[in-house]
Amino acid sequence: MMKQMQKGFTLIELMIVVAIIGILAAIAIPQYGNYTSRTRAAGAAAELDSLKTTVAECFESTGAFTTCASPGTNGIPVVSTTGKFITGAVAINNSTGIITVASTGATTTGGTALTYTLTPDTTTANAANMPWAGSGTICDPTRGLKAGQGGC
Repeated sequence: MMKQMQKGFTLIELMIVVAIIGILAAIAIPQYGNYTSRTRAAGAAAELDSLKTTVAECFESTGAFTTCASPGTNGIPVVSTTGKFITGAVAINNSTGIITVASTGATTTGGTALTYTLTPDTTTANAANMPWAGSGTICDPTRGLKAGQGGC
């Protein structure tokens, strides 16, 4: 009598493959969520670069932030709040020049939008550039900006 050769996979082999795929997915899906949130945080910081530059130029020209707080005037751009990166109102304080973003596309693991605040340093006399300090919930190394990015 001839021995029959095995055709296909056994149930145990298929279950092991499914278990391995499940373990890999359990690790990859949260990491992907963190990655996309960090990308959106970096995008929000990049979108605000032109605003920071024009506010700094306006301050250097006028000597005060009072005329630099209204988007659409004195060269201050209007920032879109309907994109992937900035999803909430952007405000410029007319006495301090602080730029506040109510919500960004970056989120916590629970889905809450991260906030972003940029504070200009006007104490450096005769500086070629105005340094900005970033703060807010966006300064989160897991889901937002890491230390050294975006002023955080």
